[in-house]
Amino acid sequence: MSADAAPESGEFLDEMRALALIALREWDLAVADLAPLKVRENAVFRVDLADGGRAVLRVHRSGYHSDAELDAEFVWMRALAESGISVPRVIRSRLGRDFEVIAMPRGTRQIDVFEWIDGRQLGSVESGVHGDAAAIAEQYWMIGATAARMHNHGREWRCPAGFRRHAWDAEGLVGEQPFWGRFWELAALTPGQKDLLLRARAKIAEELTAYGTGPDRYGLIHADLVPENLLVDGGRVRVIDFDDAGFGWHLFELATSLYFITGESVYPAARDALIRGYRGEREMSEAALAWLPLFLAARGTTYLGWVHTRQGSQTARELTPFLVERACVVAEEYFAMC
Repeated sequence: MSADAAPESGEFLDEMRALALIALREWDLAVADLAPLKVRENAVFRVDLADGGRAVLRVHRSGYHSDAELDAEFVWMRALAESGISVPRVIRSRLGRDFEVIAMPRGTRQIDVFEWIDGRQLGSVESGVHGDAAAIAEQYWMIGATAARMHNHGREWRCPAGFRRHAWDAEGLVGEQPFWGRFWELAALTPGQKDLLLRARAKIAEELTAYGTGPDRYGLIHADLVPENLLVDGGRVRVIDFDDAGFGWHLFELATSLYFITGESVYPAARDALIRGYRGEREMSEAALAWLPLFLAARGTTYLGWVHTRQGSQTARELTPFLVERACVVAEEYFAMC
């Protein structure tokens, strides 16, 4: 990829499409066409097959996961599937691998292929959640129940030897080098906003230590269980996009699901439905739920770190004002409840 090709540029899309076509030579698939589905940092394509079928190809961003970490993603997904949780099935390459590493002029990219899944997204970051209050409550009930089943599985399942995945722990959220970036250094912050977020960082670190990492509250999480990552087909719900999955707090999972609607009128009903769905599958006391503002505040800082490390991109320019405002509001609400 050329040095100046931004993820949202036409040049980037052309390069990712060309790379995908090269990679598909490693799979026993008769390809008729390739169309972009979602091109941000990962480039995700719909693969139209000659026999009328479809598949999904994912070109990974450079350097986000090691090969061992990506291996672990597939190991966990297969374990979830064996326990009855619906996830996409990987289509292995002709060499029997879950993914292939394809060389480029400036490094390599990991590429994998999944079965096509019919269904509709519950919503998206761009367009929000869909439907009236009752429909939105049903969506979040599904998210809560799905999250609880995954957390139940994670508590019982033992990671195999060599399992490697990143952690959304205290260090990964508010340490010196947070997983998604040093959010307090975001240039768009005013002095007052920076002061607020630095105080929040210190308080979050203190409370995460107090909350602890017992198996009843911390383990493997999807970490991006938002409406666009659940596909509904009839009564069946499937979880997609495990790119951010790792070790973290169960409440961080729920905070992620709620974060982008915290300022919306649907939030109280969606939150209540999410918790009802969760409690239908897994215990959660009121005392535990009282920690949710902590994890909403922590989640908000991660998105600021994300745009901080992508300053100059069109996506960061568009999202930064909204993300700064939302993170500061959530941080103020967090302090008000401490």
